[in-house]
Amino acid sequence: MADAEKENAQPDESRPDERTPAAARRHEVHGSGGSRRSRLVFGVVVVVLLALLGTAIATQVRTTDAGDALDTASPGDLLAVLDTVHRREAALRQEIASLENTLATLGAGGDPAAARDQARARLDELEIQVGAARAAGPGIVLTIEDPGRGVGPDVLLDVVQELRGAGSEAMQISGARAPALRVGVDSWVAGSPGALELDGDPISAPYTVVALGDPPTLAAAMNIPGGVVDHVARSGGRVVVDQSDELHIDSLRELSPRQYARPGN
Repeated sequence: MADAEKENAQPDESRPDERTPAAARRHEVHGSGGSRRSRLVFGVVVVVLLALLGTAIATQVRTTDAGDALDTASPGDLLAVLDTVHRREAALRQEIASLENTLATLGAGGDPAAARDQARARLDELEIQVGAARAAGPGIVLTIEDPGRGVGPDVLLDVVQELRGAGSEAMQISGARAPALRVGVDSWVAGSPGALELDGDPISAPYTVVALGDPPTLAAAMNIPGGVVDHVARSGGRVVVDQSDELHIDSLRELSPRQYARPGN
């Protein structure tokens, strides 16, 4: 009878030991799940940043190639513009390398807090570039007067492209008695001379363009022979360029969702 009771009791004594590995495994799964989810979230953030940065690079290349005014520029002016483009390209490639290092750190299980802070800082910079955040810094104020109503959409588009090619990091444009409009990577100019539209919003002269970047470089880009200043003059207008150590861009741009593009591998 006593032996039977011992045999019946043995399974009860062994149950705690049998449950211990399963409980440990469950604890391990729960503990590592949060870490994996954290790395996944940060990884997605960095991939999005890489995609946005790719868009910014593509836009920079397109706008730089569009400067017809360079055909009549002097060798010195061309060298200055080329140096600006090279420096901009080097900075963008350095940013790509930094983001790739962050992504590699996340994949290797590195410090998620540091990676998150770095990704957040880059996201702030890219939000400024696409017009989703306010910005402040040095730059120029470009005023275009058009008394004869001869400045057409091609002139204003030339202004935007030349400023981008010179390294402007943020822009906004305002017309007479109208709120400022933020310029984004997909902005467009239409209308007719004296009745322009920026992204579908009507604007009228005088036009005021605020551009953030290196003031001397931006101002020089506007004054290249055959460039913006000459283009406006040929249209019957006049340009005034003022450099400043501190400007503010407060207008924001509503971002449209992507329809076709997605982050690649």
